Amino acid sequence: MGLKWTESLEIAIALDEAHPDADPSQVNFVDLRNWIQALDEFDDDPEHCGERILEAAQAAWIEECE
Repeated sequence: MGLKWTESLEIAIALDEAHPDADPSQVNFVDLRNWIQALDEFDDDPEHCGERILEAAQAAWIEECE
């Protein structure tokens, strides 16, 4: 079973591994959404994503980097 939009921590870990040099606080939501959808483990409907989901994923990623 793949990653879903609601799995913020798991998405954050995968993003950190996929983009180790990125500063998550500087990633815009368009890129963030594209990067999440490009993850090999990601398997969810693109239409189920909204600003709050992206905010949660970004916040988890920032926390993961600290």
